[in-house]
Amino acid sequence: MLGVFFDNVFSAGFLFTVLRVGTPILFASMAALVSTKCGIVNITIDGTMLMSALMGTLISAFTQNLILGCLAGLATGMFMGGFLAFFHVKMKTAANLTGVAINLFTSGFSVFLCAVLAGDKGSTSKLQSLTFPNVDIPILRDIPFLGQVLSGHNLLTYLSFAVVAGVFVLIYKTPFGLKVRAVGENEKAAKSVGENTDRIKIISLIIAGGIASFGGMFLSMGYVSWFTRNMTGARGFIGVAANAIGHGNPLLVTLSSMLFAVAQAISNSIQILQLPSELVMAIPYVITLVIMVINSAREEIQASRRKKKNISQLRDASV
Repeated sequence: MLGVFFDNVFSAGFLFTVLRVGTPILFASMAALVSTKCGIVNITIDGTMLMSALMGTLISAFTQNLILGCLAGLATGMFMGGFLAFFHVKMKTAANLTGVAINLFTSGFSVFLCAVLAGDKGSTSKLQSLTFPNVDIPILRDIPFLGQVLSGHNLLTYLSFAVVAGVFVLIYKTPFGLKVRAVGENEKAAKSVGENTDRIKIISLIIAGGIASFGGMFLSMGYVSWFTRNMTGARGFIGVAANAIGHGNPLLVTLSSMLFAVAQAISNSIQILQLPSELVMAIPYVITLVIMVINSAREEIQASRRKKKNISQLRDASV
């Protein structure tokens, strides 16, 4: 049985699974990146994904139109971003406390909407909702191994990597991105040159909400074809952790997201060993904690080294 597990891990199917389960984490981490670049730690991403997953499913089911369902999910995500912006930027509430409140609200409100509109508190499985299609890439799909890994994914999986490129261009290659970084690094300096820092933060949070919405819609309209209560499974928080580990660098954040996706894929594969389901489900979150602890310890060591170096330079200068 152990041999079957290793054969499964070292296969094209395993890498295919990594990209599939990493899709919502990648969307979440990019949303977190945009938020932190303007100086806001956005923990509402998980709640944003949850509401977008629900609204995309409901609207696509009621209208039988995938585009309208997608637009509804996107609008929900942007509204959630604006909701956070209103309270944090305009009303000056603490971002973390506001985030906790919004996440608690979405957890309960999504169940309420599900019960009222779908007739079931647990899921929307009674509704015939639509899903995003899988895409077979010509030529690539015929390449041995590589085609098995990269072709046949859901449309949103490919969109997630396009979003990585788009976020990089937005943050580092546009005037607006320069303003976002300026506000995040030194808000007072940005204000001193006449920038409307509140407006920049609001736009950034709305963009982040829109990005996060696709992660939610992938879960309910790509990964499966229905919404279930709390189906995000803390993927929004994992995205925030991936962004923290990647230090806001799009490439490093992407790699961090894929690292968490590998942990999720391993937990799926390890079910072959017939371990207790509770243990298997805990594996991704345990690995997340371990990675965060290691990253924190590494940063602490680096900070200690910098401090010692600065003290040494001060001593040399005084002599």
